[in-house]
Amino acid sequence: MSKSGTIRVGIGGWTFEPWRGHFFPADLKQKDELNYASRQLKVIEVNGTYYATQKPETFAKWAADVPDDFIFSLKATRFVTNRRVLAEAGESMGKFLSSGISELGHHLGPLLWQFAPTKKFDPEDFEAFLKLLPEKQDGLPLRHVVEVRHDSFKVPEFVALLAKYGVAPVCAEHFDYPMVADVTADFIYARLQKGSDDIPTCYPEKDMKDWAARLSRWAEGKVPDDLPLVDQGRKVETKPRDVFAFMIHEGKVNAPHGAIALQRQVDA
Repeated sequence: MSKSGTIRVGIGGWTFEPWRGHFFPADLKQKDELNYASRQLKVIEVNGTYYATQKPETFAKWAADVPDDFIFSLKATRFVTNRRVLAEAGESMGKFLSSGISELGHHLGPLLWQFAPTKKFDPEDFEAFLKLLPEKQDGLPLRHVVEVRHDSFKVPEFVALLAKYGVAPVCAEHFDYPMVADVTADFIYARLQKGSDDIPTCYPEKDMKDWAARLSRWAEGKVPDDLPLVDQGRKVETKPRDVFAFMIHEGKVNAPHGAIALQRQVDA
């Protein structure tokens, strides 16, 4: 067995005008931006799938445009998560999952289910939502991660539910939203959102070293000792885990450079 899981550091999306001539070469055609980005990074979180349904042909085109070991994380449709009763989301979830995401094949990474900051924790209804999440789509294994952004989720009962269904929480480093750093699945998903465009690599050198150490510790199957846990007394099995981390800050001009720098640190 490998002593460590794979660590992939990436960004959100690849279509962003300020990156042209900054991250992307000035003479690069827009149609070639994914091809270029996927050769500088190991993973990209797709935001467009949250707002609109994509076509199977689109997913197939993305898959054909990237290296063999590249991964896409997809932000799942808002029509599932932006509703009062999550238990009623089955139809919308089915439409999203059958929209062609399996065309990505082995390039398909975690599906991110993002909830509004106003969404509060309702144990019964949230478990009903977790029960809706399938393990496979068209024979392709699925990994699910939830991003909750209300403090009511910072209770051991929420962590226990995620562990029961093998779903990961987003470990969000954010100025306003709660951090849930508890390990509940066979992978880790972190969104680093305190970066600054005044810093070439988004984060100061010390913070970059700290995050590199945390990502490496997670990959080894351990738990970082400098992040707050919702359920501090819970035991976690020590086993290698794949780690996905994303530089996604407000301005995001330097996000690609930050992701590349952090990837280099964990690969060193």
